[in-house]
Amino acid sequence: MLMAWSDGAEIAHGLLPSASVRFDTSLLLSGGIQSVGEHEVIVFKPRWGAFYHTPLEEHLRTLRIDTVVFVGCNFPNCPRTSIYEASERDFRIVCVDDAISGLYEHGRRELDNIGVARMSAVAVAESVERAPFSS
Repeated sequence: MLMAWSDGAEIAHGLLPSASVRFDTSLLLSGGIQSVGEHEVIVFKPRWGAFYHTPLEEHLRTLRIDTVVFVGCNFPNCPRTSIYEASERDFRIVCVDDAISGLYEHGRRELDNIGVARMSAVAVAESVERAPFSS
């Protein structure tokens, strides 16, 4: 289902900036970054954490990005691990409460205790609309 180069490994078309975008699997598996839109990239994540053996931190630092907004599936695994990795790297962190599956009350308290801002998807979208990207 998720085998490299298969349709099952692709991102759902509704989430991509263009229906013609497909993974450059060779680039991603070799540790590269695939640009898919003006401010959108894809990075292959070999383990639960988004920063573990990926070019993500260097990419964000190069762009002078200091805040990471997290959404995802199954909070106890990938989102939680990636959030802690971002915290270890001194990024400001926003957790989109209603866009992370499996987020439980104890997890919310853990995030509060390490200084993670928790917001709804609507609040994040409104914040992004008020603060456009700069080049």
